[in-house]
Amino acid sequence: MAKRDYYEVLGVAKNASDDELKKAYRKLAMKHHPDRNQGDAGKAAEEKFKEAKEAYEMLSDAQKRAAYDQYGHAGVDPNMRGPGGAEGFGGFAEAFGDIFGDMFGQQGAGGRGRGAGGRQVYRGSDLSYAMEITLEEAAHGKDAQIRIPSWDNCEVCHGSGAKPGTQVKTCQTCGGNGSVQMRQGFFSVQQPCPTCRGTGKVIPEPCTACQGQGKIKRQKTLEVKIPSGIDDGMRIRSTGNGEPGTNGGPAGDLYIEIRIKKHDIFERDGDDLHCQVPVSFITAALGGEIEVPTLSGKAAIDIPEGTQAGKQFRLRGKGIKGVRAGYPGDLYCHIAVETPVKLTEHQRKLMKELDESLKKGGGRHSPNGESWTDKLKNLFS
Repeated sequence: MAKRDYYEVLGVAKNASDDELKKAYRKLAMKHHPDRNQGDAGKAAEEKFKEAKEAYEMLSDAQKRAAYDQYGHAGVDPNMRGPGGAEGFGGFAEAFGDIFGDMFGQQGAGGRGRGAGGRQVYRGSDLSYAMEITLEEAAHGKDAQIRIPSWDNCEVCHGSGAKPGTQVKTCQTCGGNGSVQMRQGFFSVQQPCPTCRGTGKVIPEPCTACQGQGKIKRQKTLEVKIPSGIDDGMRIRSTGNGEPGTNGGPAGDLYIEIRIKKHDIFERDGDDLHCQVPVSFITAALGGEIEVPTLSGKAAIDIPEGTQAGKQFRLRGKGIKGVRAGYPGDLYCHIAVETPVKLTEHQRKLMKELDESLKKGGGRHSPNGESWTDKLKNLFS
């Protein structure tokens, strides 16, 4: 199935700003997050969540967005890139990158450069890590440790890639340059050597411990500082902790994507928080003071006499202070009036007496009920 246009997925124009992209993604992520959609509908929501996530990741990166705007999905598809993630249409872009690089002494396309001996060097790929945190941790920040894949020099061959007792030889096809020249009309095009794949070396007998790579994959512990106010879907960039480069090229970056667990009480909307507060039938009718939870402790709310279900109370500054916000958001408490259950016979009798007394008072005790009755009369008249 063909992919939808990334701008269409997010519902923004092609000239949308970074803030507009972020706002659109956040809205879609909240709507289609798997934690908020269960059952059969959850599968469709999960696909839309992944689609929005992919679109935002591409368009929020200036380099990837430029490639997408120029070439479409082919410009950001890793299967359409050159070695090491070079942007563009495969060999065509690589060829012209080499041409202009040779003419003007510039670096090749897509993060390629020239290493010692003229060998092509490539930047390592970026890595992604999903970290799940609580709402409290997102609000207050935390220091965390994560385990990520890393590469160390092979202890058997000491990084050479050759079996102990043997040596690495210079590639005879390219003379150790890592590239070969091919003529295309008036142009002289440089391409990676097909024999050594751009390394300039040939290993007759590869090391059995590392299969000739000269490095072994391991796990390392990385310290990560989660800033206070971070939101679901935001990413933290750890420079140089991605895949290692090729032929001495720089390592890629690690992107830590934040996922916030569903909270038992609060629901986050940007920097604001919302919660349902149960209030007894008596307190709602007579009024009184109740305690409500916040992320920093408890707070008191004065419930006026005759409070109806759904009434909203706003506590300023009791929300979350976002990463880029100058002040915290608010906490919205939505009143849920509880109907008494499992009444005794005596309590039932008292409730009936109260009901009869209220009916004698007419509509002044039930303004919503009187309004509802009038609407019904107008509907059926």
